[in-house]
Amino acid sequence: MRRSVVLSAAVAGVAALFTAACSSPGSSTASGDKEIEVALITSTSGPLASYGEQYLQGFEAGLDHATDGTGRVDGIKISLLKDDDGGDPAKGVSLAKQRIGQGVPIIAGTAASGVATQMAPVAAQNKTLYISGPAATDALTGVNRYTFRSGRQTYQDVMTAKNILGDSKGKKVVVLAQDNAFGQANAAAVKSVLGTGGTTVSPVLAPPSATDLTPVASKVKAAEPDMVFVAWAGDTAQSMWSTLDQQGVLDAATVVTGLDIRASYPVFGKARDKVTLLAHYVPEATRTPEAQAMRAYFGKKKWQEDLFTPDGFNAAQMVVEAVKAGGADGDTDAMVKALEGFSFSGIKGANTVRAGDHALLQPTFQAKFTTAGAPEVSRTFDAEQVAPAEKQIG
Repeated sequence: MRRSVVLSAAVAGVAALFTAACSSPGSSTASGDKEIEVALITSTSGPLASYGEQYLQGFEAGLDHATDGTGRVDGIKISLLKDDDGGDPAKGVSLAKQRIGQGVPIIAGTAASGVATQMAPVAAQNKTLYISGPAATDALTGVNRYTFRSGRQTYQDVMTAKNILGDSKGKKVVVLAQDNAFGQANAAAVKSVLGTGGTTVSPVLAPPSATDLTPVASKVKAAEPDMVFVAWAGDTAQSMWSTLDQQGVLDAATVVTGLDIRASYPVFGKARDKVTLLAHYVPEATRTPEAQAMRAYFGKKKWQEDLFTPDGFNAAQMVVEAVKAGGADGDTDAMVKALEGFSFSGIKGANTVRAGDHALLQPTFQAKFTTAGAPEVSRTFDAEQVAPAEKQIG
């Protein structure tokens, strides 16, 4: 069963690229089992390549766990098609359309918010199930009935910060971020959550390509904030923290930031003891059955769990649940209904897909660095404490 792809006039000329014959979602394997294909589209190159690799490793472990090591559910083999979007929205959209044109009924992945926000409308236009990955932008929640998420969103980060900081009434808050979809979403979320009751929130957004961050740090300090919320991703993090420290920002205000991947731990340098950490996940900190299963699988592969391992693991669990409902033919409506309200235990703990807008309700953490340089959990916030405001599905 091949799916027709909805194409705008601007891309109709390349439609022929998507008409190559391919096995249908309900095709049979050599062993006679039915098969369904899942396209994993995420960054394995570009600035977020490490995020994508963590996601893919988590997905592999999650699929192994959710199918009892068989890669099959209800006699249906789940085959994975992996594509690298390189963090490029145009490439991500092109890959999504290509896979949809080949009859693939489920797309999962994407580490970059800019890619995810462009792929979500494609999923809706073509009635394809889309389960986003580490992309954190709030814009994905409630965007359409076909789009879900397997990771956290920016609003949950900010709610974690709010719980950490307590009363911020009357304070001046500066959001330091890059001027891209991720940074803009963080600025908007902080203003939405903290910018009430007399609290002033102002963004300082740096060009994503900037390497000299002294002007940005100086602008932050000149604002004389009580608190600085730092949302930063990519290769310039070490330079950013060093510059903030050199410019005295870390000593002049309370600085809150999200815990990043393992490779980023050393980049804090002297800032390590001067920041308050909010954490989507702290590697090795949870003891759920899923966490134990993931570690056993990773041990065999000689992999190391990291910040976005749970996102991939969650996605695999959601895919398996969807396939149970939609069958080998990939009945999209049945898959959507199955995921709406789906509650399941993940690496981090209890997860629930909120039926009304597809937000993934999940626990988050406050963390601090130990003297050995690894983070440890100091507080856990349950899903209700950090739940984003509910939206209406677009």
